[in-house]
Amino acid sequence: MLISLTVGKVDAGVAVLLTEDKRLIEFPSILLPPSISSGSVVDITVSRNHDSEASSQKAFLALQSSIYSTYGQASPSPPVLRCRNATQTSVVLEWDPIELATAEIRSLSLYRNGSKAGSIPRPLEITSTKISGMAVDTEYTFHLVLRTSAGQYSGEKLAVRTHKMTDLSGITVTPGVLPAALRESLSGAVERIGAKIVENVRIDTTHFVCTEGRGREWEKALEMNIPVVRPEWVEGCEREGRIVGVRGYYLNADPNLRQVGPAVGVQQQQQKPQPQSRPRTESQQPTVPDRQSSQQQEGLSSPSSATNGLPNRQASSPAPPLPPAKDEPKKSRELASPADASQDPEQEAHETDQESEPATYSSRGSTNENENRAVAGEGEGEGPPGEEGNRAEDRDDGNGPRSPEGGNESFSEVQL
Repeated sequence: MLISLTVGKVDAGVAVLLTEDKRLIEFPSILLPPSISSGSVVDITVSRNHDSEASSQKAFLALQSSIYSTYGQASPSPPVLRCRNATQTSVVLEWDPIELATAEIRSLSLYRNGSKAGSIPRPLEITSTKISGMAVDTEYTFHLVLRTSAGQYSGEKLAVRTHKMTDLSGITVTPGVLPAALRESLSGAVERIGAKIVENVRIDTTHFVCTEGRGREWEKALEMNIPVVRPEWVEGCEREGRIVGVRGYYLNADPNLRQVGPAVGVQQQQQKPQPQSRPRTESQQPTVPDRQSSQQQEGLSSPSSATNGLPNRQASSPAPPLPPAKDEPKKSRELASPADASQDPEQEAHETDQESEPATYSSRGSTNENENRAVAGEGEGEGPPGEEGNRAEDRDDGNGPRSPEGGNESFSEVQL
């Protein structure tokens, strides 16, 4: 098909062509002959290339088939989890290498009882893990979750139960430097308790048994925090019929810390001498009778006591002063208070007679003689009122005869 077009305008990149019916067509100027200009007429022939169409279609179909065969047929497979070993407090899990097909891995996570327990480091290289700190004789559920560029894939759940204390099948022993005789006895003890023995330290090795701490396997066991014990530990487990602690079976441990048995331990506790407790004896000092209380009792029991038959006021008020001696009437007169001097002499004599009345009945003389002496003393003015009554009390104050020394104190006062 031939088409004639008129060049209207030519620029560096685009030329404007005009059709016969005055339509404008923008055409690349690089495809036009170099000598054309505005007003030139060009003929353009247009035809369909069938061979090129067929080859292009064939190439496109081949590309689609390649993409489908590479990315459409294979996909990442979910990891399959298995239990490699289980003990009383730990579980070793393993799985096959991860198949990603054409996808790229994002992460690999481990779930325990429906909750995320952690992510596996280097999931393309590591195919096992160990979980410790579990409860004895308890069932747990584990599964893996794989995240890739092609999507998320979850593996099937695996139920694992930890062993009882009497189940020794989970023990995996790696022997180290041992004498030949001990190595043979160790193999026999491990076989009898149903445990396993491996030559190299692995992730499922539970104990490293040796008598000397040296060698490559010993260093590897220390790096993996595997307990290094003596052969006696396996014998202890066989003897007890249960797994025993490793504290007393380390290479440098004290043998006294080893568990011999529950019965023996109880006997040792019972045979341990107990400190004898001395009986507490409370020694009481001999109590001295209170003088004041004894005087109170004497005053309450005998009307002729030192208080002259009156109620005992010693506990609440200070004791009255002693009466003056016979040979010091002037001194007692000087010490008398003005209030006593201003008191009625007859009233004082009457009070003195009343106070000395119980004593006069039990002593020498009569009441009339005391009254006569008191009246005579008032008339003569030899001393303060009541002095003769005090002298009568000095002679006999109700506590008995005077002291042998001839003083003013009675026998009870001397005792005080």
